[in-house]
Amino acid sequence: MSEAPKPADAANDAANEPASDAKPNEWFARDGEREPGLRFSCTSCGACCSGPEGFVMVSDEETKRLANRMGVSIDKFVAVFTRPERGGRSLVELKTEHGHDCVFLDRERVPGRAICRVYEDRPQQCRTWPFWKQNLRRARDWESSAQRCPGMNEGPLIPPERVRVIRDASPL
Repeated sequence: MSEAPKPADAANDAANEPASDAKPNEWFARDGEREPGLRFSCTSCGACCSGPEGFVMVSDEETKRLANRMGVSIDKFVAVFTRPERGGRSLVELKTEHGHDCVFLDRERVPGRAICRVYEDRPQQCRTWPFWKQNLRRARDWESSAQRCPGMNEGPLIPPERVRVIRDASPL
Protein backbone atom coordinates (compact mmCIF):
# COMPACT_ATOMS: atom_id res chain seq x y z
CA MET A 1 0.00 0.00 0.00
CA SER A 2 1.36 3.42 -0.86
CA GLU A 3 1.92 6.00 1.84
CA ALA A 4 -0.67 8.77 2.15
CA PRO A 5 0.51 12.25 1.24
CA LYS A 6 1.36 14.57 4.11
CA PRO A 7 -1.49 16.84 5.20
CA ALA A 8 -1.65 20.32 3.70
CA ASP A 9 0.71 22.68 5.47
CA ALA A 10 0.78 26.09 3.87
CA ALA A 11 3.23 27.32 6.46
CA ASN A 12 5.89 24.81 5.37
CA ASP A 13 5.24 25.35 1.65
CA ALA A 14 6.29 28.97 1.99
CA ALA A 15 9.36 28.33 4.13
CA ASN A 16 11.81 29.29 1.40
CA GLU A 17 9.95 32.39 0.29
CA PRO A 18 11.42 35.84 1.03
CA ALA A 19 9.77 37.71 3.89
CA SER A 20 7.28 40.48 3.13
CA ASP A 21 7.61 44.02 4.45
CA ALA A 22 6.54 44.24 8.07
CA LYS A 23 3.00 45.54 8.62
CA PRO A 24 2.67 45.71 12.41
CA ASN A 25 -0.87 47.14 12.28
CA GLU A 26 -2.41 43.85 11.03
CA TRP A 27 -4.64 42.18 13.61
CA PHE A 28 -2.66 38.91 13.55
CA ALA A 29 0.64 40.74 14.16
CA ARG A 30 -0.41 42.83 17.19
CA ASP A 31 0.69 42.22 20.73
CA GLY A 32 -2.11 42.33 23.24
CA GLU A 33 -5.10 40.01 23.45
CA ARG A 34 -3.37 37.22 21.54
CA GLU A 35 0.18 36.28 20.73
CA PRO A 36 1.38 37.63 17.36
CA GLY A 37 0.89 35.12 14.57
CA LEU A 38 -1.67 32.42 13.82
CA ARG A 39 -1.92 28.74 14.59
CA PHE A 40 -2.72 26.13 11.95
CA SER A 41 -2.24 22.39 11.63
CA CYS A 42 -4.09 20.43 8.97
CA THR A 43 -6.27 17.62 10.32
CA SER A 44 -7.00 16.07 6.89
CA CYS A 45 -10.72 16.51 7.53
CA GLY A 46 -11.44 17.71 3.98
CA ALA A 47 -13.51 20.72 5.07
CA CYS A 48 -11.43 23.09 2.94
CA CYS A 49 -11.93 20.81 -0.07
CA SER A 50 -15.67 20.37 0.31
CA GLY A 51 -18.81 22.22 1.29
CA PRO A 52 -20.97 24.64 -0.63
CA GLU A 53 -20.43 24.98 -4.35
CA GLY A 54 -17.26 26.93 -4.99
CA PHE A 55 -14.17 27.00 -7.12
CA VAL A 56 -10.47 26.16 -7.16
CA MET A 57 -8.93 28.27 -9.87
CA VAL A 58 -6.05 26.70 -11.81
CA SER A 59 -3.46 28.51 -13.89
CA ASP A 60 -2.14 27.24 -17.21
CA GLU A 61 1.04 26.06 -15.47
CA GLU A 62 -0.94 24.24 -12.78
CA THR A 63 -3.14 22.68 -15.45
CA LYS A 64 -0.07 21.41 -17.29
CA ARG A 65 1.44 20.00 -14.07
CA LEU A 66 -1.82 18.30 -13.06
CA ALA A 67 -2.38 16.83 -16.54
CA ASN A 68 1.13 15.39 -16.42
CA ARG A 69 0.49 13.93 -12.97
CA MET A 70 -2.74 12.32 -14.18
CA GLY A 71 -1.04 10.98 -17.32
CA VAL A 72 -3.43 12.70 -19.72
CA SER A 73 -3.13 15.41 -22.35
CA ILE A 74 -3.78 18.99 -21.32
CA ASP A 75 -6.90 19.02 -23.53
CA LYS A 76 -8.26 15.89 -21.86
CA PHE A 77 -7.45 17.22 -18.39
CA VAL A 78 -9.26 20.49 -19.14
CA ALA A 79 -12.28 18.62 -20.53
CA VAL A 80 -12.57 16.12 -17.67
CA PHE A 81 -11.27 17.89 -14.56
CA THR A 82 -12.04 21.60 -15.06
CA ARG A 83 -14.91 23.90 -15.86
CA PRO A 84 -14.96 27.44 -17.23
CA GLU A 85 -15.27 30.12 -14.58
CA ARG A 86 -15.21 33.89 -14.83
CA GLY A 87 -11.53 34.76 -14.92
CA GLY A 88 -10.24 31.32 -15.89
CA ARG A 89 -10.80 27.66 -15.13
CA SER A 90 -11.73 25.87 -11.93
CA LEU A 91 -11.37 22.26 -10.89
CA VAL A 92 -14.70 20.47 -11.02
CA GLU A 93 -16.53 19.35 -7.91
CA LEU A 94 -18.41 16.15 -7.22
CA LYS A 95 -21.66 16.21 -5.25
CA THR A 96 -21.26 13.93 -2.22
CA GLU A 97 -22.86 13.46 1.18
CA HIS A 98 -20.31 16.02 2.46
CA GLY A 99 -21.25 18.70 -0.07
CA HIS A 100 -19.34 19.58 -3.21
CA ASP A 101 -15.99 17.74 -2.97
CA CYS A 102 -12.98 18.66 -5.07
CA VAL A 103 -12.59 16.10 -7.83
CA PHE A 104 -9.21 15.13 -6.32
CA LEU A 105 -10.40 14.63 -2.74
CA ASP A 106 -10.11 10.96 -1.72
CA ARG A 107 -12.17 9.95 1.31
CA GLU A 108 -11.60 6.21 0.93
CA ARG A 109 -7.86 5.50 0.73
CA VAL A 110 -7.21 6.40 4.37
CA PRO A 111 -10.24 5.65 6.59
CA GLY A 112 -11.39 8.66 8.59
CA ARG A 113 -9.29 11.11 6.58
CA ALA A 114 -9.75 13.14 3.41
CA ILE A 115 -6.58 13.06 1.32
CA CYS A 116 -5.66 15.05 -1.78
CA ARG A 117 -4.82 12.73 -4.67
CA VAL A 118 -2.63 15.44 -6.25
CA TYR A 119 -1.16 16.89 -3.05
CA GLU A 120 2.36 17.47 -4.39
CA ASP A 121 0.97 19.29 -7.45
CA ARG A 122 -2.07 20.96 -5.88
CA PRO A 123 -2.96 24.48 -7.03
CA GLN A 124 -1.67 27.59 -5.27
CA GLN A 125 -5.15 28.28 -3.92
CA CYS A 126 -4.94 24.99 -2.01
CA ARG A 127 -1.32 25.49 -0.93
CA THR A 128 -2.12 28.78 0.77
CA TRP A 129 -5.20 27.74 2.78
CA PRO A 130 -6.15 29.08 5.35
CA PHE A 131 -3.97 32.14 4.90
CA TRP A 132 -6.14 33.64 2.15
CA LYS A 133 -6.51 37.41 2.04
CA GLN A 134 -10.26 37.08 2.64
CA ASN A 135 -9.60 35.10 5.84
CA LEU A 136 -7.08 37.65 7.12
CA ARG A 137 -8.92 40.95 6.61
CA ARG A 138 -10.25 40.93 10.17
CA ALA A 139 -10.03 38.60 13.15
CA ARG A 140 -13.73 37.81 12.75
CA ASP A 141 -13.09 36.61 9.15
CA TRP A 142 -10.44 34.19 10.48
CA GLU A 143 -12.76 33.01 13.25
CA SER A 144 -15.62 32.55 10.80
CA SER A 145 -13.48 30.25 8.64
CA ALA A 146 -12.25 28.46 11.76
CA GLN A 147 -15.87 27.37 12.39
CA ARG A 148 -15.47 24.94 9.45
CA CYS A 149 -11.74 24.17 9.74
CA PRO A 150 -10.69 22.35 12.93
CA GLY A 151 -6.99 22.94 12.14
CA MET A 152 -7.27 26.72 12.45
CA ASN A 153 -6.20 28.04 15.88
CA GLU A 154 -4.48 24.70 16.53
CA GLY A 155 -0.94 23.48 16.13
CA PRO A 156 2.28 25.45 15.84
CA LEU A 157 2.32 29.23 15.90
CA ILE A 158 3.00 30.68 12.45
CA PRO A 159 4.77 34.03 12.90
CA PRO A 160 3.26 37.13 11.25
CA GLU A 161 6.12 37.32 8.74
CA ARG A 162 5.32 33.81 7.45
CA VAL A 163 1.59 34.50 7.43
CA ARG A 164 2.25 37.52 5.18
CA VAL A 165 4.41 35.55 2.75
CA ILE A 166 1.76 32.85 2.39
CA ARG A 167 -1.08 35.40 2.17
CA ASP A 168 0.75 37.39 -0.50
CA ALA A 169 1.23 34.19 -2.55
CA SER A 170 -2.49 33.40 -2.34
CA PRO A 171 -4.75 34.10 -5.32
CA LEU A 172 -7.69 34.73 -2.93
